Amino acid sequence: MRLSADLKALELRIGHSYTKPEFLVRAVTHASISSSTRQDNQRLEFLGDRVLGLVMAEALLTADQAASEGQLAPRFNALVRKETCADVAREIALGEVLKLGRSEMLSGGRRKEALLGDAMEALIASVYLDAGFEAAKALVLRLWGARILQVDVDARDPKTSLQEWAQARGMPPPAYAQTARSGPDHQPIFTVEVVLEDGARETAQAGSKRAAEQQAARTLLARLEQTT
Repeated sequence: MRLSADLKALELRIGHSYTKPEFLVRAVTHASISSSTRQDNQRLEFLGDRVLGLVMAEALLTADQAASEGQLAPRFNALVRKETCADVAREIALGEVLKLGRSEMLSGGRRKEALLGDAMEALIASVYLDAGFEAAKALVLRLWGARILQVDVDARDPKTSLQEWAQARGMPPPAYAQTARSGPDHQPIFTVEVVLEDGARETAQAGSKRAAEQQAARTLLARLEQTT
């Protein structure tokens, strides 16, 4: 199988030349365009998630040999979560080469956080199947780069951190509500508000409700910690 020019360019961006190009083609094929003769990347996504997890666990243990499990776990979660995978996918322009069905393309699939994150995991798996664990490990370490060393010591999910802050003060969990939605269907902007029992609140906007909730929680928590 010969790769198209855009996939050959992707090979250069990720620093891996495929012995079996069909693995790369499968990694960039979304379920919206799969068929009986064209496999999608869902099974690769499942495998890539596990390969990524093992690489990151080993990398964190190597980077900080004095850290406890309680310190390592939030850092691990921050490095392997879907948003981080999507960020890496954007850096290598993975969305530009994805093979999508017409409806997915029209709805802005190339920019969707979950779709990009899934494709990044599938890409990791494709390298693993093509050249083995060491090649996949090298790919992950190369693409994640400084993120591994710079990940926050306390990299807990902002919503979890805010909930813990509230519970430590005898409050119920924060309440989240979508207050507005704007933009076209293929590129919506969600406005979300988070409110604590004592009336403290914050709003944020993002391309997904989850991302807006995270940003609202992060902003509110930062303000609360400054004042207390």
